Amino acid sequence: MQVTSLSLEAFKEMDYWAVEKYNLSIELMMENAGLQLARLIAKKATETSVITIGVGNGNNGGGGLVAARRLAAWGFNVNLDSVVPITKDLPKAQLERALLFGAKEGIPETTDIWVDAYLGFSQRLPLSDAFVKSIALANASTAFRISLDIPVGISKDGELSGFKANQVMTLAAPKILLEKLPSVVEVFMADLGIPKSVYEHFNIQMPDFKEYQLIKIK
Repeated sequence: MQVTSLSLEAFKEMDYWAVEKYNLSIELMMENAGLQLARLIAKKATETSVITIGVGNGNNGGGGLVAARRLAAWGFNVNLDSVVPITKDLPKAQLERALLFGAKEGIPETTDIWVDAYLGFSQRLPLSDAFVKSIALANASTAFRISLDIPVGISKDGELSGFKANQVMTLAAPKILLEKLPSVVEVFMADLGIPKSVYEHFNIQMPDFKEYQLIKIK
């Protein structure tokens, strides 16, 4: 199934429209994103896998924290790399829940799966030193690397100049930027809960989310 790829600007507009016209709250979309991310991570993990999820103080970090909570609930060993203080209401609430469910703060000595939920599509380059340090640790590790929505530090031409993801899980629709990723990077698209009428408003075909909530597109 061919679905139109969007620029980051067009996706922001689509996301905003869904929130404003359909009362689809950021928290609901965060829950949907985090569940699908947890499902993708679980496909790669084993019972003994050590998972590190890197988070920032935004909605992308909140999605990562939902995934952490879900994975911890399923019995996985989940660790959180909180690069900056988590102070915003939604991510803070998600952090508290994740910790209650058994996720641990801090980067472990070894990591099998490292997840980049550090920053979302509003990220600005150059990254701060704290993010650069965490990304360097992730890239130097032997961990399998998964990014939520777009890899942190990605350049406009699709070069993985930051987090060198093996897989990317993008939300709601493909992004033009991700078409430029190296061919070895797998890209999945996840259902965010945006209704079909929003896709129709923006004249793009809705992915077949009624059949599959997580679709491999690359």
